[in-house]
Amino acid sequence: MRIRIWTIVLACALAVLPIVRSAADDVVYITTEQFRARIFDYKVEKDWKYKGDKPCVIDFYTTWCGPCKRLAPIMEEMSQKYCDQVKFYKADTERERELAYVFGISSIPQVLYIPKEGKPMLLKGLYPKEEIVKIIDEFLLKEKEAKK
Repeated sequence: MRIRIWTIVLACALAVLPIVRSAADDVVYITTEQFRARIFDYKVEKDWKYKGDKPCVIDFYTTWCGPCKRLAPIMEEMSQKYCDQVKFYKADTERERELAYVFGISSIPQVLYIPKEGKPMLLKGLYPKEEIVKIIDEFLLKEKEAKK
């Protein structure tokens, strides 16, 4: 009986662990299936229609890429700065090959900026932090337009 209870407790703890991990992380690692469920289901929809409730940023990377490694702490910092306004995701192009193919990711890093309404913008290469802030403020949050 005790073994059975501990087995159930352990199984419950292991089931909750991924949820706790993603809640603790500012930048969420996203799979192709999660992308289709949360962002846009390109297999069903013909025209772009973002499913999210706030803008998002998706960093397409690989673990061995030098510029990707330099971009990672910048994205982490941005996720903390904009935590209530923008969602941040990372997609490993070697694991999520279908998603990388859909967006034509042939070099990395590439970052997909998705506004709440309108078409997304895909940028290649490593941009300075100041430029990323400007893109988020002006393209995703439309702050420049709001000040006019």
